Amino acid sequence: MNGIISFLAAAIVAGTPLLFATLGEIIIERSGNLNLGVEGMMLMGAVMGFMVGLNTGNVFAALLGAMAAGAAGGLIFAFLTITLRANQVVTGLALATFGGGFSSLVGKTLVGQTAPVAIKTFFKPYAIPLISKIPFIGPIFFKQDPFVYLGYAIAILTGIYLYNTSKGLNLRAIGENPGCADAASINISLYKYIHILCGGALCGLGGAYLSLVYIPTWQENVVAGRGWIAIALVIFAAWNPYKAIFGAFLFGGLDIIGFRLQGAHIYVVSQYLVDMLPYLVTIIVLVIVSMNKSKKNAPPKNLGTPYFREDR
Repeated sequence: MNGIISFLAAAIVAGTPLLFATLGEIIIERSGNLNLGVEGMMLMGAVMGFMVGLNTGNVFAALLGAMAAGAAGGLIFAFLTITLRANQVVTGLALATFGGGFSSLVGKTLVGQTAPVAIKTFFKPYAIPLISKIPFIGPIFFKQDPFVYLGYAIAILTGIYLYNTSKGLNLRAIGENPGCADAASINISLYKYIHILCGGALCGLGGAYLSLVYIPTWQENVVAGRGWIAIALVIFAAWNPYKAIFGAFLFGGLDIIGFRLQGAHIYVVSQYLVDMLPYLVTIIVLVIVSMNKSKKNAPPKNLGTPYFREDR
């Protein structure tokens, strides 16, 4: 039983960067924009968060740096696709490439350096009184580091925002039918800009978790494809922040299962096959979802389609 609890607790840690990135992309796609540059925004947030944290030793400065870098990536995407009317798919792919190059350039002198002790100490696991004592559930969910708790909070707040506030209703209306939203005097461009920047900031936080907490040492390509998995997780979660929690932690478990099998000296299958699991399951999820024509799991109707008032 202790082994199962330990594995599930570690899966939550591994799934936390995916959760931040998935929530960010959900917010972006709810505005009707398809941003495939999640990987790039995560890398930008990872390197800037690490660099700021290394130079200041301040947790909050590091997180703000990561959010600013991710938001900057989102701003590039928003400006090109909303103001200049560039193709969203091509722009997103270019942003992913740009983010990779940016992180390599900025992180060139950081390779091998570790996060400051003050930051690593701040993000040590903390057991929440009372509820951490709940059998089975407590040790898994409530004996984690503060960043994990922040992920819980943002996921819940994002769900409340989308489904229980007028601003969230406006955002969903823009993703579904921007023409009607425009007729209702909703500022389409402003909503898109704000939510794309917020989504980028969340992706930046996901990257910062990897470089400051999960792997508190800077290394090249620290995100390692998780941004692409996050895009698939948006579809898996049906654009629902609450479902994204389950999806992120599920894929977090797939990400670490290879290390657990090695630790237990279990070599039933090839290690390469085990390492492929998260990406293999991503493909399977996409195939299954594409075959499911349920309206409940359908994407926003205007996703990926630019809106220009003059075309109404």
